[in-house]
Amino acid sequence: AHTFPDQELKKVFYGWLQALNDNSFIHQLPERYKEHSFIAGSQKLPAWADPKRMKAGSAFFVKHAEQIMQLLGLLSLPYCYAAADGAMVLYLSRRLSNDSGKRLTDTAEFIWNVLSPEAFTDKGKGFSSCLAIRLTHAMARHYTLQSEKWNLGIPVNQEDMAGTNLAFSLIVVRGLRKLGYSISYDEQQSFIHLWGVIGFLLGVNEDLIPADGKTAHALEEKIRLRHFKPSMQGRELTKSLIDYFGSFPGNKLPQQQLIGVMRHLLGNEIATMLGLPEADFSALMPGFLQLTANLPALNSGGSVMAVYNRKYADYRKQIKAQVITAM
Repeated sequence: AHTFPDQELKKVFYGWLQALNDNSFIHQLPERYKEHSFIAGSQKLPAWADPKRMKAGSAFFVKHAEQIMQLLGLLSLPYCYAAADGAMVLYLSRRLSNDSGKRLTDTAEFIWNVLSPEAFTDKGKGFSSCLAIRLTHAMARHYTLQSEKWNLGIPVNQEDMAGTNLAFSLIVVRGLRKLGYSISYDEQQSFIHLWGVIGFLLGVNEDLIPADGKTAHALEEKIRLRHFKPSMQGRELTKSLIDYFGSFPGNKLPQQQLIGVMRHLLGNEIATMLGLPEADFSALMPGFLQLTANLPALNSGGSVMAVYNRKYADYRKQIKAQVITAM
């Protein structure tokens, strides 16, 4: 945040960035922003980025897009809430506790943007989306440090960001396997590599970007042991998320079954930290099967980009239907 000290200028830039439709923003960049190196260099991939593996990582996402969107709310976000200090930042912002639905859809939109087959081309939104999130993190640091309730060091620090990156990569792969999907070693490696590139663009230090599944597992364990613990903020954020699911138009799962599925995906230790009651998953299996049965069937016809476009269009229709139903 020290590279962009003028908060009003930052907010104006963030709003301008959010209004863009693709990565061409760098060519339209107002002169007053070009002096900031992290903006000027925001469309440069790391030297180690492998286009072939990035393409395979995107194809993996497209193949499992519906399931990954389910896991976003059932696994990835509550996993992040178990990191007590990170949950405190979110809680202080009141963004998640007051509007879980908006946060969930914003995060989903980011994932669709950065995992698109065209994410890092002129047609895509990967670069602009990463820069927007990086600025969001910078603003969160600024306002959290101004809060009289914060005395826990640097908010949204490197380990926080690395842990979040793992929540959307390694943890998603684990979740898919718990849902019964067979994920190959190459698919796992490619997905982790793509998220490593995304992490780099978000400002994560390269020594906290895992090169493969083995180092990702080791890093996840280290961060989890250092940062995961019970907290009032983590429990409240999780409850807010569950309440949102309960009000979700078309949701057919009773809350007890939904919580049971979340507990199965998160594991007992993390679920207990988040205040999720114990549940016999074998008794909840019908609800679990109902959840997976409600996922759309994979339509593999056409190119990866064509399938992505169809699935993204279906996702947007669902979001629109939810908004209309909620009105």
